[in-house]
Amino acid sequence: MPVSLSIDPDIRTSRIIALLHSSFNKVRSATIALALAVCSIGAARADNIETLARQAILIDYKTGTILLEKNADELMVPSSMSKLMTAYMVFEKLKEGSWKMDDRLPVSETAWKRHYKSGGSLMFLPVGSSAKVGELIRGVIIQSGNDACSVLAEAHSGTEEAFAEEATRRAHDLGMKNTTLRNASGWPDPEHLTTARDLSILARRLISDFPEYFPIYSEREFVFNGIRQGNRNPLLYGVSGADGLKTGHTEAAGYGLVGTAKRGERRLIMVINGLKSMKERAEESERLMEWAFREFDNYALFKPGDMVSTAEVWLGDDASVALVAGEKLEVTMPRKARRDMKVTAVYDGPIAAPIRKGEVLGKLLITAPGQPNVELPLVAGADVAKLGFAGRMAEALRHILWGPKR
Repeated sequence: MPVSLSIDPDIRTSRIIALLHSSFNKVRSATIALALAVCSIGAARADNIETLARQAILIDYKTGTILLEKNADELMVPSSMSKLMTAYMVFEKLKEGSWKMDDRLPVSETAWKRHYKSGGSLMFLPVGSSAKVGELIRGVIIQSGNDACSVLAEAHSGTEEAFAEEATRRAHDLGMKNTTLRNASGWPDPEHLTTARDLSILARRLISDFPEYFPIYSEREFVFNGIRQGNRNPLLYGVSGADGLKTGHTEAAGYGLVGTAKRGERRLIMVINGLKSMKERAEESERLMEWAFREFDNYALFKPGDMVSTAEVWLGDDASVALVAGEKLEVTMPRKARRDMKVTAVYDGPIAAPIRKGEVLGKLLITAPGQPNVELPLVAGADVAKLGFAGRMAEALRHILWGPKR
């Protein structure tokens, strides 16, 4: 007995149309003439520069572009640069309202004994006394006080050991995957380790997450109990626009610095470690900062929603769709490379309807001699509905008779 199969004509048409679509689907590209350039997170290169630091990384704050790196993922001793994480934890307490700058915290005998017999940088907090949170955080940032770190850690988590565990977890949440903290101050411990890249991540978050507290890092001195101490960050005294962040030194680590400077709309973040002396740290940090500001610049391309190009649409109620920037597009690159940069919109088309506004349809490809390629997403600027059955049939017949649109 014969079996009759009924096939929906719309299904047959869809199969025909799909075959026709695949027969001429191809990657389309259009080189865009631009007066400005774009950007992304990547490694830019200017003329090669060497550094005396054992570990180093230098990035653009806005774009995240790496301008220089050396052993940036090598585990290293962070010394007092660890105090950046302690400050981050305190700033979170302040921002959420759990702590106030005028709150007073007790100086326990445990916190006092931990540092007064072992040496290191101190805020000189008397045992059994108390100090305001605002004084303690300045003691950490400006004076690099190990005792102030312990007082804050105990108030935060009960013990400094518990604080270190919590700070390590928080560091991992921030993306600092290679960081392990064993105390709040950076006091030598064989398991207290991080990387230059992790510290650059932390510096970027400190600046972006706490604009109300970050200016403390630019203060050059602090007086507590009649003792005046100066900020040890050499960038504050030798580099225009410098406003942070933290020095560090131990015998195992050498001399290190997490530094930042802002000139106009550009901010740079630098991490160096393993220098031989305070003088070498000061000279190297200034040299690298000046080089980065001199050799690189940021170039803006499109604002969110700006049309970059158009793409042909297959079986849509519109013949084309705008390809737009989904976010502000900006790039950091060497000034010399800017002249020969090319920007190309690339998509696989024609693009089949339906299309949703905001859907990623292609990419913006930025190339320049001697630079790694940069790719950024292009999204649909509008919804494009699919043609009805009659419209799809008509388009399929048109394609059979006259071929793809030119």
